[in-house]
Amino acid sequence: MSESVLALLQWPAMLATLTAAWLVASQRSGRRSAGFWIYLLSNALWTVWGLQMQAWALVLLQFGLAAMNLRGVRKNQ
Repeated sequence: MSESVLALLQWPAMLATLTAAWLVASQRSGRRSAGFWIYLLSNALWTVWGLQMQAWALVLLQFGLAAMNLRGVRKNQ
């Protein structure tokens, strides 16, 4: 992946994270569910970015957060 594409990847990852946080705080189950799935997308984007940048703590954090988001998907159903 080229450095310019990689540098741009952090922006959709950040937007996905913020959008997910907004949706997870909703009182509506459907919005919360969408929020958890968007969080999982942001986990994937941050993981790709972290691997390329060799930010190992960030990569491990994303795996932990993804596990919690999967739990959120299950509990929200």
